[in-house]
Amino acid sequence: MNGNFFANYSNFIVIPTEQQESGKKEYDPNDYATYYILTLALYDSLLLNWSEAHKYDVEVERCIESVLEDFNSSQIDHYHLQLLELDKQKTYFVLALSCKNKIESKDANERIAYIIEKMLTNPFYIGQSWYKFTGDRGRIERKLFCFSFKEYTS
Repeated sequence: MNGNFFANYSNFIVIPTEQQESGKKEYDPNDYATYYILTLALYDSLLLNWSEAHKYDVEVERCIESVLEDFNSSQIDHYHLQLLELDKQKTYFVLALSCKNKIESKDANERIAYIIEKMLTNPFYIGQSWYKFTGDRGRIERKLFCFSFKEYTS
């Protein structure tokens, strides 16, 4: 290899902007084709409500924000999740799911189940220590959430 092979490297320098580094992009609902309202409840819950989570040294709202931020930055070309409701006196929370591509109604259950069970559960279960909230049945099945959803149309 010739020692001067990269002699013109300076023509290829691209200085990263803050947006490129963080992967953050402003959410624009017009960039998405389909929207769903997801309700996620704890499966085999040991909690009577979210305010009891402090017993397990878990800050629920911070955990949700952290997981959603990571999810949104990694799925920027496919999906976007936004927290709509978190009531400390309940054991469920409500998310808005925006999808770049139109999801056919016959495929919606399978696609949303995949997003929740494969893409969201592990960051909550292990990453945020929410395994502490589940009973033996939930741990054996390694299931964290029960969920329901409905397509949102404005």
